Amino acid sequence: MTDPFNRILEVVLPDALQCDDSDRNPAFAIAFTADGVVPFPQVILHAPAGQHLLKSDAMTVSDGPGGERTYTVRVPAGLSGCGEIKVQVEGCRKADIHQAGGGDWIKEFRSLRLAPAIKPKPAIQMSSAADPGAAKLYFGIHKHMHQPYYNATDRRYWDGEKDSIFGARGGPYTHFIPTAVRQYLNGGLPHAGLSTSWSGSLIEQLDRCAAEGLCGGRFGGWNHELRAVAQEKTALGHPRVDFSAFGFFHPLMALIPERDIVKQIDWHRGIIRAAFGIDASSVLFPPETAFHVRMIPALNRAGIRAVIYDSIHRFRACRDYPYAGPNEGMLPPNLAEQVNPPVDDWLQLRNIWAGSKISPGLLRPEYVRYEDPDGKIHQIIAVPAERYIGNEDARGGFGALQYPDVLGQVYNQIVATGAFDPKHPPFMLLHSDGDNHGGGADSYYNHNTGQLVQWLQGDPRFELTTIHDYLDRFPPDPARAAHIEPGSWSGADNGDPQFMKWFSRYDQPYSPDLNSWAVLTAFQNVAHSLEDALPGSAWLDDLNRLLLTAETSCYWYWTGQHVWDQQVTNAANAGYGMVKSEVDALLASGNDRTGPTIFAPWITPENPGGKRWGQGCLLDAPREGTVHTFAHDISGLSRVTLVLRAASAETRIKMTDHGPYPSQTGAAVTARYFTAELPAGAGDARYYIEAEDGKGNLSRGALERVYLA
Repeated sequence: MTDPFNRILEVVLPDALQCDDSDRNPAFAIAFTADGVVPFPQVILHAPAGQHLLKSDAMTVSDGPGGERTYTVRVPAGLSGCGEIKVQVEGCRKADIHQAGGGDWIKEFRSLRLAPAIKPKPAIQMSSAADPGAAKLYFGIHKHMHQPYYNATDRRYWDGEKDSIFGARGGPYTHFIPTAVRQYLNGGLPHAGLSTSWSGSLIEQLDRCAAEGLCGGRFGGWNHELRAVAQEKTALGHPRVDFSAFGFFHPLMALIPERDIVKQIDWHRGIIRAAFGIDASSVLFPPETAFHVRMIPALNRAGIRAVIYDSIHRFRACRDYPYAGPNEGMLPPNLAEQVNPPVDDWLQLRNIWAGSKISPGLLRPEYVRYEDPDGKIHQIIAVPAERYIGNEDARGGFGALQYPDVLGQVYNQIVATGAFDPKHPPFMLLHSDGDNHGGGADSYYNHNTGQLVQWLQGDPRFELTTIHDYLDRFPPDPARAAHIEPGSWSGADNGDPQFMKWFSRYDQPYSPDLNSWAVLTAFQNVAHSLEDALPGSAWLDDLNRLLLTAETSCYWYWTGQHVWDQQVTNAANAGYGMVKSEVDALLASGNDRTGPTIFAPWITPENPGGKRWGQGCLLDAPREGTVHTFAHDISGLSRVTLVLRAASAETRIKMTDHGPYPSQTGAAVTARYFTAELPAGAGDARYYIEAEDGKGNLSRGALERVYLA
């Protein structure tokens, strides 16, 4: 047999395609060329509605003159709905796939966008500016800026690739936001501004670029214009540029402990003040727009007034939600999440990609509640960022998103259904990355903003406003608190309620993502135990920095790439190596007073007795569900118990200990993996996990919810 390949030389596929009238993809081809024979070639399409695997039996093969070989696969029409498809081309170098390790798989990643079919535009109902009782739709804009540390243990790491990544974003990281905001000012828009989230890891690296002349000196004085425009105020005295509260290292806050959420936010406040001369906002943009109500106690502790979330998770929490099927990109909502009253103003947006219907009447800030295991209620204001309109705005504003047309559809529905409440009028954010794709381009902040301002000057139905100005004018009622389903924005594999983008390959014998969570859980317990026992120690800052860096959500995002799969272990090993003698001394003294660290649980199947994913379709899910978690304590674990509260009674279930998760990254510490079987037919249930260590220290997880059919 010819020697197997070493590299994938080229990948050829369309950049973009237009869907048919049913908003499904046309047939198209993907070809890739390798420098030799690929024993197991395959193409994986990470589509909005799930993964599609195309293996060698669907491919044609042609040989090149230099020994290279080209593999071509034809993707059938109708496989996926509109949206972005991540294309993973890969092959295994070993002929015996069962003997292959992670390093034997060679992968390349590309993407293509499936644009919606062009459809007739709707008529827009106009209102008179002289009518003081006319309905009005308020909206805001949010731009997210972030770069992770590409080496979790060496903040000085830099190479040509990093120079290129940062250098290509000179505008977004310096003058684009000031350019847009000055057009709001010059256009006479009294409440207009925008919110923007900047990670601490990005700011630190920009400061380094400025100090050392990296990126050709592009970032000398990078924050001067931002500091200046940060002093501009709205008519109500709030900043025109609101630097959102955020997690310093871009953690997925729904999956880290409460104390680390608070620490990430506190650290971030300091660097915002230093970089921009203004305090960070009391409004939080959670990384990846990933929100879970169990975050609320930590956000309250951190002084957060309001949190931004992706609107679909409010819609799906209604009792009559019109689930759109696989095209929605998520499974049907779990019935335990659907506790809000039904609404009757569902709208299918046109002329943009929208995989499901929206409810314009629910697009407004409101209080959201969480009940903890003790029955205590915690509340916070939740601000909706509209999933589909924000996603379209990310493509570049006017030219991609036609604001009068699309926002006009929302306005028309509010008028037609009588949903306008002058005390709580509709408000939504258009949220997107501010440094990627069309939403991060010069044309967005310049020409698009100019057109936006001109339109708003002549159309009294709409007003661009900051979140703070809106909340001052139209405060939500704390007595009317709703529930929001967990989840993130659509850019994270549609942002499902269990955050499966960060649990890739969870159903396989080994998952790099689960490995990283297990390692992180153990490292968190080490750091927290030492912090509680030895506060003020000289090495705590260095230990905490490694821990918080290890929580960077990007280290889970690109699963299957060794450089990312290894990052959490590298940070944990460095931190544990630094303090192992302190851990040993603490254990010898018998003074460990910190309870076990419990990782946020997940359930398989996601909807027991409901639906699960098939190959591009939905199948019936087993009624038997399994709860999974990780737990760790430096003093060992004496028990881990699942406490299930159903209508009939409270049941305590001993969780099965499967031992330490089998790490393949050389982890020095890793958590133990636990499961518990859930009883079928229990209905709408609540549960939490309780763990006790060898010293009698007790910990409890958050109160979770699930419907067991």
